[in-house]
Amino acid sequence: MYIMDKACTVYRTMDYLAKRWTMMIMLELYKGTDGGNEWKRFSTIRSSMAEITPKVLSERLKELESQGLIENRVDSSSFPVKSEYRLTEAGRELMIVVHDLKMWALKWKIDNEPCKNQDCRLCII
Repeated sequence: MYIMDKACTVYRTMDYLAKRWTMMIMLELYKGTDGGNEWKRFSTIRSSMAEITPKVLSERLKELESQGLIENRVDSSSFPVKSEYRLTEAGRELMIVVHDLKMWALKWKIDNEPCKNQDCRLCII
């Protein structure tokens, strides 16, 4: 019997991406008109994700930045200090994989509740 080693690239990647809130933050940064290139403030991300605590959001953003999936810029020229985030090239490329996963799920009719906002086939993700 084959047992996946915890050092396996697939194991480690899925273990990281499956952390609560990680993909939701990525999706939030991806939303918009330019596919993840737009800088979004911490407060904007926080307000669109009502159930996440500021502490957990901050932790996940730091983890995503350390993994090279997002970048952060800080504007300390005014008070309060503004911290903004956007996807890196690697983060935008990951969103292509997420889109492909969604299309696979739609093709094979994976049982998910429909999105409340729009038809999944029209979604930019």
